[in-house]
Amino acid sequence: MNKPNSNHISIPSEIRTFFGKPGGRSLLVKGPAGSGKTTFALQLLEDMADPNKSFYLSSRVSDQALFRQFPWLEKESMKNRVIDASRVLLQHLHSEAEEEESPDIDKMEQLSSARDFLKSVSDEPLAPPSKVDRTRLAVLLERNRMPELERIYDQVEANLPDKSMIIIDSVEGITNKYSLDDEEIITCIQKDLVEGSNSDVVFVLEDILDIKVEYLVDGVVKMNYTSKDGRRTRKILLEKLRGTQILQPSYLITLNGGRFNSFDPLKMHMGEIRPWEALPDTNGKYSTGIEDLDALLGGGYDAGSYNVIEVDENVSNEEYHSIVVPILLNFMAQDRGIFAVLTGGDHAESMKKDLVKFISEEQFDNHIRIADYFTPTSTAPYIMALGTRNADEALRTWKSNQEFLRGPENKPIMDFTGFDTLEYLRGGEVAIQHLLDAVAKIKISKDLGIGILKPGLRLTQEIMNMADTYFKIISIDKCPCIYGIKPKTMIFGIVNDVDKGTPNITLVPIV
Repeated sequence: MNKPNSNHISIPSEIRTFFGKPGGRSLLVKGPAGSGKTTFALQLLEDMADPNKSFYLSSRVSDQALFRQFPWLEKESMKNRVIDASRVLLQHLHSEAEEEESPDIDKMEQLSSARDFLKSVSDEPLAPPSKVDRTRLAVLLERNRMPELERIYDQVEANLPDKSMIIIDSVEGITNKYSLDDEEIITCIQKDLVEGSNSDVVFVLEDILDIKVEYLVDGVVKMNYTSKDGRRTRKILLEKLRGTQILQPSYLITLNGGRFNSFDPLKMHMGEIRPWEALPDTNGKYSTGIEDLDALLGGGYDAGSYNVIEVDENVSNEEYHSIVVPILLNFMAQDRGIFAVLTGGDHAESMKKDLVKFISEEQFDNHIRIADYFTPTSTAPYIMALGTRNADEALRTWKSNQEFLRGPENKPIMDFTGFDTLEYLRGGEVAIQHLLDAVAKIKISKDLGIGILKPGLRLTQEIMNMADTYFKIISIDKCPCIYGIKPKTMIFGIVNDVDKGTPNITLVPIV
């Protein structure tokens, strides 16, 4: 179930835009331990930086420890970008090279101030620098030699006039080592490398209470994790991105496979629309049409089972359809019928419009019957007109349509029921009795029951007790997600399968 990154975005678009602007940019990444700061920083380096002009300064763990945690770093394009701070210090202590004479600090301050003034009054960007500004670094070096930072400055200068990207992970690792304040080291790098040398710098900070340093940098993002029904979810919050419009301030993320990935809002109809290719049934189970969901169910839905999908109140129709449409298509594509009572907000005509994009109109008309309790007659073959006052006539219509779907072979059918509609039309007690009858009939047949549950229904507990499987669809930061209660699973983000095309989806674990 580990799908390639192409199925969903890696870095939020606002952050890409932020680093895509001219000149240097600094980003502060904060959050509690284990929230994914390092994974995010490494992903930035891989996705957005030139392999020959980017560096990851690890001041917390050795490079070997990083390679154990993130095996993908050992590929050549990433391995050479990791700088182990402790190793650099040892190399420096054993170096026999003579130290260069310290620069004239006052003179460098004057030059830096003049450059800052020119930036503030000019509409045109200054010419790219040819040397790295070391004004603030020189001041700090009077107190302590910092070989890892000196090496970074040297490598940035070697890349000029091209831009470099540097990850400092973490700020506390440097400041604790050299008895500095966070503000001192961030100001130094911000002035010298970001503003003076057009470099992009990412500062990783553990102490999320150190608010004062946030004003020194161009951007601030916060990594965080929360719990949903006992399952962990992760987010990245875009708190500040100077000069960049933040269209979505919070993104759902995952660290699946040791990679950082964020999720865009789902778009059901993206890319080329292709005819539906059915997934075959296996081991006596009905495929859901979604490979990842089949895997969670051990191959698919059992014949003679009743299966519930609860839809949270903040889930849009498009998000809900991302799961339901493949289930319906796959069942019909294998010459089986569906007997449907749609949920509130869904209509027979709109359902047909959505599904005939992927199957023929003839397939739809021959394989689905949708109950309409308000229409006494209909010329549409797929609509069961049950809006008659004669109960016997309505029952005959009901039974005749079921017989048509089963055909002379008495094929199994899907009972697809939106219980909000049933409870609204018949009241809670009658709806519960209908459920009991439907489940009892399905259990002794090879039929398949799918019940759609909306919030606030009286029969929720009864349905949960009777369900063979129970999944819930929720929406987190505009990304639809699904998780199992029966069987119990983690949360998965629902994303488009770009290889197979609409409406195929994949489920990405939120870890």
